[in-house]
Order: sequence, then C-alpha cells, then structure tokens
Amino acid sequence: MRIAKRLETAPLGAFHYRLLLILGLGWLFEAMDVGLIGFVLPAVAKDWQLDPVAMGTLGSVGLLGLGLGAILGGMMGDAWGRRKILISTLLFYSFFTLLAGLSPNYTWLLIFRFLVGLGLGAEIPVVFTLMSEFSPAAHRGWLTILLESFWAFGWIAAALIGYLVVPRWGWRVAFFLGATPALYTTVLRRALPESPRYLERRGRIKEALEIVSLVTGKPVVIERSEAEGSPPKVTLKDLWSPAYLRRTLTLWVLWFGINFSYYGLNYWLPSLMVGKGFTIVKGFEYVLIMTLGQVPGYFSAAFLVDRIGRKPVLASYLLMSGIAAYFFSQSTSVAQLIWWGLVVYFFNLGAWGVLYAYTPEVYPTGMRAAGSGWASFVGRLGAIAAPLAVGKMISWWGQEPAYPYIFYLFAATFVITALAMLLWGEETRGRTLEEISPAD
Repeated sequence: MRIAKRLETAPLGAFHYRLLLILGLGWLFEAMDVGLIGFVLPAVAKDWQLDPVAMGTLGSVGLLGLGLGAILGGMMGDAWGRRKILISTLLFYSFFTLLAGLSPNYTWLLIFRFLVGLGLGAEIPVVFTLMSEFSPAAHRGWLTILLESFWAFGWIAAALIGYLVVPRWGWRVAFFLGATPALYTTVLRRALPESPRYLERRGRIKEALEIVSLVTGKPVVIERSEAEGSPPKVTLKDLWSPAYLRRTLTLWVLWFGINFSYYGLNYWLPSLMVGKGFTIVKGFEYVLIMTLGQVPGYFSAAFLVDRIGRKPVLASYLLMSGIAAYFFSQSTSVAQLIWWGLVVYFFNLGAWGVLYAYTPEVYPTGMRAAGSGWASFVGRLGAIAAPLAVGKMISWWGQEPAYPYIFYLFAATFVITALAMLLWGEETRGRTLEEISPAD
C-alpha cells in the first residue's frame, strides 16, 4: 500500500486534531499581521498626513509582497519541504513587522510592509498543502476549512488591537504586538511534522513511514514498491498543460475575484467608517462587531463542504456575498450597517474557507504547493488593485459620492466570481488527492 493510500484511508484521530491546532495557531498569527494594516492605517494617515492614494499604496505594497512571496514559498515548499518553509517564513515576517513599528517615515514603512508581505505570502501555500496532504479524503474539506477558520480569530485579534491599543498607545505598539508570533517557532520546531507525501517524492521513505505510523497509531512496514523510489517529477510547466489548464484558469479567476473584494473591503472599511462621521474608536468598534460574522461563516461552510460539495457551497457563498455587499452600500442606519456587515463577513469568509480547501486538491504532490502559490499570487494582484482602486475613486469623486459605487464594484466582482465557479469549477468532494490529480 502506498503512503498516500495510507494517509487517505486513515481514521480521523488525535493526530489530525493536533495538527489542525498547530497549523491553526500559525494561521491565526498570519491573519493578525495581515489585518493589522487596515486598523493602523487611519492612525498612520493622521500622524503623517497621508492622502487617499498614499493610504491605498501602503495597503497594496504588502499585498504585492504577499503575491511574490506565495510564488517563492510554493516553489520552495515543493523543493525543500513544507515544514522548513513554514518555520522560516514565520520568523521572517515577525522580524520585519517589528521593524515596521520602528519606521522613521512613510518610505521605510512601505519597505518593511513589503518585506512582511513576502514572508506572509510564502507561508500561505505551504500551510494548506500540509493540512491537505495529511487529511483523509472523507474529511479533507472540513478539516481545511476549520484550519482557515483560525483566520477569523486572527482578524478579530487585529480588530481588538485596533480598538484597544491603537487609540491609547499608537500604531507602533500594534506592530510590536504583531511581531510576537516569532516566539511560536519554538513550538513548530518540536511539534510540526513534515508531509509524508513530500518525503516519499524525495526518496526519504523510512522517514515518511515513521510519520505515517504517528498518523495511524500503528507500526508500518516498508513494502518493496515503496522502497524502490518515488514517482516521476512533475514540473511547473504542467500548470499550463492541457491536463491542468482549466483548473488553473478557474483557480486564478476565483483567487483574483475573492482577493479583490475581500482586501478592498477590509483595508478600507475602518477608514470608510471614520469618513462617515464615526470616531476612530466607534468606527473600529463597529468593524470589530462585523468581523464576528466570520466565525459562523467558516463553521457553516465546514459543515456543508463535505456533504454537498465544493462547487455549490463556494458559488452560493460568493453570490450571497455580492448581495450582502450591495445592501451594505444602501444601509442608512447603524443597525443596518452592522447587520449587512455581519452577512458580508459570514459568506465572504465561508467562501474563503472553501477556496483554501479546493485549491490544493486540484494539483499533484510535485506541484501542489507551487500551483497553490501561483494561484495565491494572481489573487494578490486583485488584492493590490482593490485598495488602489478605492483610493483613486475617493480621490476623484470624494468619499461620500464614491461610497456606494465602491460597494457596487465589490458586489459585481463577487457575482462574476460565483459564475466562474459554476461554469468551470470541478467537483472534488470525496475523492482522494491521487484520484483528482493522477500525475502522482
């Protein structure tokens, strides 16, 4: 029996939950660091008298780093191992987050946020590749979405820092807190295993089987077919081969659309709330309440994804995100703003969870992290474009006239992305990674 078969048929047990917690805490710290910029942006703009374009640039430069980092991290994860890259990137982005808090001026803050983005982006493809490669086929969807749900808690942590820390102690202290995840690498070094699928491809069969024994709780014996070597190497050019062209295009549209709407909304929402007349504290308080909608959004998607499939859940959640974004723009009271904000976060983050479950499923082991990294990079192009586009709209028309059109843009993007999944997406529910991507 091949290593992959053992992993796919292993019963769900303590190992999977422990891995979920280990990776989930790392993902929480990543979300906190990504989210911080949106909550410190109004304070930075006030201190340094930044105009909307400069604010948008500050939001986008980190996303440029995220995109480039995702490509590098994916390729390095396939070449050098998921575990090594995960630990290294956490240290990297924590160090430069600390330096961001010490920035003497706007230019240095741009540089440090770009470098933070490189580290954050490199972590993204390896985290979900690792979780996916350990998960049994019957439970892979909801395990991956539960991992993604830690993002909500990280974003809530960023919102709490924005609400409790920034008004009292300033934005620099917020960045100092964002550097604390470096301490978590001591846990990762002791507790995080390498992917047996990766080890098998590198010919390290004995190490792979030792880790499989931890997953199954049973000793394993090297079989001749396993000891003879690993499958042929799959190259990056296969992303554009006829076998993977449709999958790659679908993922790129999904990643671009979801990133464009999510980051355009989240990077500007605290500032837009302040611009509508709320104080920084009150605006952050309302955004904090809205972000709570993420948690049940993730859990509902996790409940549904292995029951009715990736395609219907992702398409319907994207469509509902678009509808909620439209009604958010039409809100005329605080109650309406909070309600439709909760609904946007509920469906938007539920869709994110399904996307992270779906992405590593469509590529074989030799290109899984790299393929996920390229999809993430294309997504970051959307994430870069959105804050800049919003900044330009505000600069041209003024905040009040531009406000509804900003949300019309996000709503339309959600709907178009939903149609792409409906028309081109492939259902992967219940299938092993090797059945989906037989190149392994």
